[in-house]
Amino acid sequence: MLVHALIREDGTVGADELYRVANTLGMSDQQVRLCVKRLVTEGRFTHQGRGRRAELHATPDTVRALAPNADFLRHAFRQDAGAAPWDGVWHLAAFAVPESARAARDSLRETLVHLGGAPLQGGLYVSANAWEPYVEEAAQRLGAHRGLTLLTTTDLRRGDTREPAELARELWPLAEIADRYHRLDRIAEPRLARLTGPAELSSAELLTFAVELAAELTRAMDPDPLLPPQLLPRPWPGARARERVARCWAALYARDRGEARPALFRRYADLTREAAERATG
Repeated sequence: MLVHALIREDGTVGADELYRVANTLGMSDQQVRLCVKRLVTEGRFTHQGRGRRAELHATPDTVRALAPNADFLRHAFRQDAGAAPWDGVWHLAAFAVPESARAARDSLRETLVHLGGAPLQGGLYVSANAWEPYVEEAAQRLGAHRGLTLLTTTDLRRGDTREPAELARELWPLAEIADRYHRLDRIAEPRLARLTGPAELSSAELLTFAVELAAELTRAMDPDPLLPPQLLPRPWPGARARERVARCWAALYARDRGEARPALFRRYADLTREAAERATG
């Protein structure tokens, strides 16, 4: 998360900046070196130079992998603004992948859960969102597309349960997800006070706030299926936490001096502006 947060607009990460922010967050130089080595070994980054003068270059696959996260956050802001009402349609995905392709089967299952799917029974998952393009892309990439079946329904029942909000409570761990958003809100509140206060903040402090907020936002949103508000308890802490984080990003962007600005600043600032325009428009 730290390395991804510091990717600049040109796809590079400066090692000196990486070490400085990591040290501020309590990470050792050895932890950073091991992380960089692993990312290069996995093919996510290439590496030029040595020590703190080195520079990492994100591969095209790494840059592309960050795009869906922005899509999900954009959708969450649209839901918070009431701009994405639920149409009552459940989206289902079923797959039958042979034992000989166990790795692909496991990866597809993990992808469905990451996309917000809940298991109904073996090999059958459900989402309240139109996830088909993401599911099909993953199945194609994993070579499992021939074993994938997609369907939709407005009449989903599980045992005797058919009321949508009750189904949501049964299928997803909403209390656990809510707790993660409460934590995000608690972490964002003091940082917003610092960012909107009169005190000067160094570039390292701004980057540290950015990484902390991005990490906690990811921790909260990764297990969140982004259910429509109609299916969630009220009030839902996710909307409040995202609103506070959006204000943090606006303040971060306003304070940023534009020196080798991480792409994260622009990406989240753009999403924040879109959310604000929808709220006032």
